[in-house]
Amino acid sequence: MEFDWWQHIEFAYPWLLPLLLLIPYLIYWQWASRGRRGATLKVSTLQFLHPTTSWKLRFHPLPFMLRILALTSMIIALARPQEKFTDEQTSGEGIDVVLCFDISGSMTSQDFKPDRLEAAKEIATNFVQKRPGDRIGIVIFSSQSFTLCPITTDHNAVMNQISSIQNGYLTEDGTAIGSGLATSVDRLKDSKAKTKIVILMTDGVDFGGVIPPDIAENLAKLYGVKVYCIGIGTNQVPDGNPNAAPAATGKLSFNDGLLKHISSATGGQYFTAASKESLEGSYDAIDKLEKSKIETTTYHHFSELFLPFVLFGLACVVLELLLRLTVLKKFP
Repeated sequence: MEFDWWQHIEFAYPWLLPLLLLIPYLIYWQWASRGRRGATLKVSTLQFLHPTTSWKLRFHPLPFMLRILALTSMIIALARPQEKFTDEQTSGEGIDVVLCFDISGSMTSQDFKPDRLEAAKEIATNFVQKRPGDRIGIVIFSSQSFTLCPITTDHNAVMNQISSIQNGYLTEDGTAIGSGLATSVDRLKDSKAKTKIVILMTDGVDFGGVIPPDIAENLAKLYGVKVYCIGIGTNQVPDGNPNAAPAATGKLSFNDGLLKHISSATGGQYFTAASKESLEGSYDAIDKLEKSKIETTTYHHFSELFLPFVLFGLACVVLELLLRLTVLKKFP
């Protein structure tokens, strides 16, 4: 907590701070010259003197310490420490986005590294980080669909939910593209944003679910939602192993015609991603196509903090004078 506070401290005249290097020199000078100060008296013998200690001797360095503290405080005060407050005002129009993930069993295929689903999660997270002004939500589907995160500007919450996505989150397997799209549109239908988009990622042919894709497509058109479809996967067998398990082979195909039709009919675009790089390229293309009109104005406010250092320094000077003129007064 204290470290966070110091992160907001700045100095108006930081070029004065090197004066603090005088402090170690003054301390060394005081120590080196301690035996050369004061009056001396020569006597023939010291036998009549007994070693004595006094509280005044113990507190003899106190005035010098107070002077050092006063000088340190005054140098810091002259450098004008300030606490910085930053305020950001956002204006303009953002875009409402729903990321619609296929989490069926085939998304664990390892033609992407480490697998299709993990690659999709990583790249979707990067996409969220690039869209600071947008409201973003998450829908997942297999044979059923589920809203994992409603549209929100809390991007940390969105990214946390993306990281939690895993195959088997929904008990029944399948690829209900219609249900996933319909749920995504439902998240956006009451949105007041001028632009509403769904990014639907899938690696399979539509089967299962209760809402046909054509019904979901009509809902998207009705509510002015653009759908960007991304077909994920290849027909390659990882590591050339023909005996790999079905979930790892990547031999499942997706319905290009269906995904192209949904994208075209709603004003979006269709992309195919045969590698992690091409999947990232699909998101980059969408990012360029759907630009938010957001302007962020940053205001910096400063609160002066020099006064406590001035008061502390003056207090040290006054206390030193009082000690030198009273209880620690020296003769001659």
